[in-house]
Amino acid sequence: MCESCGCGERTLRVTVSRGLLSENERLARENRAWFKRLGVRVINLVGSPGAGKTSLIEATVRRLPGARVAVIEGDPETRRDAERLSRLGIPVAAVTTGGVCHLDARMVHRAFHELAAFPPEILFIENVGNLLCPADFDLGEDLTVVVLSVTEGEDKPEKYPQAFRRASAVVLTKIDLLPHVDFDLARVAELIARITPEARLFPLSARTEEGLKPWIEFLRA
Repeated sequence: MCESCGCGERTLRVTVSRGLLSENERLARENRAWFKRLGVRVINLVGSPGAGKTSLIEATVRRLPGARVAVIEGDPETRRDAERLSRLGIPVAAVTTGGVCHLDARMVHRAFHELAAFPPEILFIENVGNLLCPADFDLGEDLTVVVLSVTEGEDKPEKYPQAFRRASAVVLTKIDLLPHVDFDLARVAELIARITPEARLFPLSARTEEGLKPWIEFLRA
């Protein structure tokens, strides 16, 4: 209950939030069963704007010749990243959230209908650029992967631990810029290991393709 006036506003907000998450969890379970039935491996990429999620997908697709790959691309506005990925010759379903700071299971379900006629082997979901909101919403994915660039600073695992706790892997991007930024790779690896000990860590550069091979092997495993 609201402490200032007793109007019940706080209770209402908590109840609505729990209801939304409960419904999302139900839909995520349905998505997961659907993907499994079709033999689709789903990777949810979470990261801040500019972390390099789209570039990572581009570099990854080029290293997976012959694989059936598709993307669900989430953005608050515009279809620019979806159009960019479409130039790779892969199916892309764009989700424009209209300002909503995350994708949810219902959005993913609807978007996948555009791709289901020719189900991929690997489906990348590029979530809305954000390390906070997406951490609360299961989409039915097999793997959650946090994408963190060396240009963002070392404190992101401590600032946004919930995103990292859900991660099966963390991709540290733009390592070609390490000589030009103040970023302690060993320190960040230590922080990530403390928050999510089971997560695999992949330092790489999508531009130079340095470090890309272990990431590709992880996806193929």
